[in-house]
Amino acid sequence: MQIVYNSKTDLLYIRFVEEIQEVENQKVSDGIVLDIGKNGKIVGIEILDASNSIDLSTILPIHIEQIA
Repeated sequence: MQIVYNSKTDLLYIRFVEEIQEVENQKVSDGIVLDIGKNGKIVGIEILDASNSIDLSTILPIHIEQIA
């Protein structure tokens, strides 16, 4: 699992698989989009406006890769 936060777009992405694959986006609520991969499995979660909905320090000690 990998967690990436982009401060420029305020997007938090949680990736469950390392394999790059085509995905279908499925909006499940305002600001939350699931990336559905092959066999209908969730391969990632996009959280838009992440700083308004998540305290990033609460998910530590998981490593957060800061992209900016």
